[in-house]
Amino acid sequence: MPVNIALVGNPNSGKTTLFNELTGSNQSVGNWPGVTVEKKVGKVKFNQITYNIIDLPGIYSLSTMSVDEVITREYIEKGDVDVIINIVDASNLERNLFLTLQLLEIGKPMIVALNMMDVLEARHEKLNIKLLSKYLNVPIIPIVASKAKGVKACFQNAVLQKDKVMEPLDFYSDKTKSIISKVSQELEWDIDTQLSTIIRFIEEGPEASLGLDVNLFKVADLNEWVEQQFVGDVLDRDMVISDEKYNYITSVLKGALTKNDRDIDSISNKIDKVLTHRVLAIPIFLFIMYLVFFIAFGPLGSFIKDYFELGIEWVIIQIAALLRMMNVSDIVYNLVVDGILGGVGAILSFLPEISILFLMLSILESSGYMARAAFIMDRLFRRFGLSGRSFIPMLMGFGCSVPALMATRTLENERERRLTMFIIPFMSCGAKFPVYAIFAAAFFSQSQALVVFSIYIIGIIIAIISGIVLKRFINKGKTTNFIMELPPYRLPTFKNLFIHTWDRVRGFVLNAGTVILLAMIVIWFLHTFNFQFQIVENSAESIFGIIGQAIAIIFKPLGFGEWRAAMSLVVGFVAKEAVVGTLGVLYGLGEGVIESPEMLVGPLRNVFTPLSAYSFMIFTLLYLPCVAAFATMKREMNSWKWTLLAVGYQTGVAWLVAFVVYQVGSLILG
Repeated sequence: MPVNIALVGNPNSGKTTLFNELTGSNQSVGNWPGVTVEKKVGKVKFNQITYNIIDLPGIYSLSTMSVDEVITREYIEKGDVDVIINIVDASNLERNLFLTLQLLEIGKPMIVALNMMDVLEARHEKLNIKLLSKYLNVPIIPIVASKAKGVKACFQNAVLQKDKVMEPLDFYSDKTKSIISKVSQELEWDIDTQLSTIIRFIEEGPEASLGLDVNLFKVADLNEWVEQQFVGDVLDRDMVISDEKYNYITSVLKGALTKNDRDIDSISNKIDKVLTHRVLAIPIFLFIMYLVFFIAFGPLGSFIKDYFELGIEWVIIQIAALLRMMNVSDIVYNLVVDGILGGVGAILSFLPEISILFLMLSILESSGYMARAAFIMDRLFRRFGLSGRSFIPMLMGFGCSVPALMATRTLENERERRLTMFIIPFMSCGAKFPVYAIFAAAFFSQSQALVVFSIYIIGIIIAIISGIVLKRFINKGKTTNFIMELPPYRLPTFKNLFIHTWDRVRGFVLNAGTVILLAMIVIWFLHTFNFQFQIVENSAESIFGIIGQAIAIIFKPLGFGEWRAAMSLVVGFVAKEAVVGTLGVLYGLGEGVIESPEMLVGPLRNVFTPLSAYSFMIFTLLYLPCVAAFATMKREMNSWKWTLLAVGYQTGVAWLVAFVVYQVGSLILG
């Protein structure tokens, strides 16, 4: 039977880095039951036994203030956890050890992985690990997860700790001990095994007893008695417990930690003086983002893409030749070459640039800069009813709108959540990238990076304007204060960058190989047959063509009233990658690839102008999200009314902005 090891720690403690080191690429991603918070599980084989490594959400405490805290507490207390590995940031012991004390009170077998020991050493501070372990009565293993130092020893000690009985620490005041004893006796909760529940009852009251077999009248009377014990105290009952924990941590560190008394301005602080400067911060942020796109679209991205396209061409030529040798029917040949290879191949041809983009974003995240970006944007966002906390889901939206929408659960009030979900789809997710890439290559070959960069910036600007407008209509709740720890800058490791980038690239490729593949087959069928299910020579007479011509008039004022362009946007609701794939099928890219390395560029130049191409890119940026994001939005908002209002607003804004760009551009250009 598998052994379950739970990783628990503060955000930015290195928990996910340790998880990646322990499990490598042997990971699965899902959601916790009943919520949309991501659940990561990895498997490790050791001595013929399978160990499930569960990466729990990063939390600061086991209170029930957020969904992440509830998930972690309930899984540890009620789930099949055999061992806990508590990851502690050695450079921030006082804050991290508060969670450690809470975990120890649960009584599950546990070890402490003391991470970032290299940071502690760089500060010339000394920690007596043996003494700290003695004070906390738990094995402590020093590690540097980013360099894989001590990771093996950490895992082996966790394995040895299984089935060990953890004894509760004795540090509470006499008054608190007497309250603990009273609660234990009245509710018949064992102090050795249910201390965590007792403490939670003292802190939070009857909520701690929910789901437990207790007399509700007794609980109410006991809660009133506990409340009376803190009458006259300066601190509330929950703060008294927290204060006693922090007092113990302070006394422990006074004996175990030798600090460097010299007032040294750390490298991180020196960098932050520039990167978070009141005036320079936003220009620097814009420059960094432009640099990301320059690298993806510049000489490096183009060089790799050229060779990758040659590889795709070679594969398609070989498959096409093989089909001819097999004497397959024309219908099968066209399905495979024009439908499947033409559509999926058009999407995959942008894989090098997308991979570089994901890599650059991973570097910014792992280095600690993205946390600064949220801090920088807080002052700007607060003016239109949001906080820097909303910028974190929006940043995630650059990868995919689905987890970005899920991440709004960390926002504390409904108003901020709803407003953030309205504007997240304006962020350019990775699925939209192929659209920008192909149109930039076709019409702006000398300034691809600048054009794509401008599209991303327009998305942010429209989000800001939308916030100013929408805050007048979404008034439930107030903007919350934004308090965020800025982690020290770190040099990302190759392994972690590879894992983070690979996760995103793999999702893109799997989407192309499943959803997009099926979509391309359906699209090929609809543009090959008419309503009488007869093969048509002229695709304008097909099912797709007839529908497309009917709706193309809607897009004519935007500069692209051609039925193929219109239908590619309709299919984009299934998945944004499908826009390019649809154009590939409708323009017969399968055969075109064999004849021309330019792929879609030639056909697009026959239909679009640079101005209408830019208008098309803006509409793709802003209009309603894909069906997966739509479903997630409905689930998160829990309202058809608000969901339909959101996608209606997004599509309306897309049409209006693209209309203004094309019409004003036409007037200027004559």
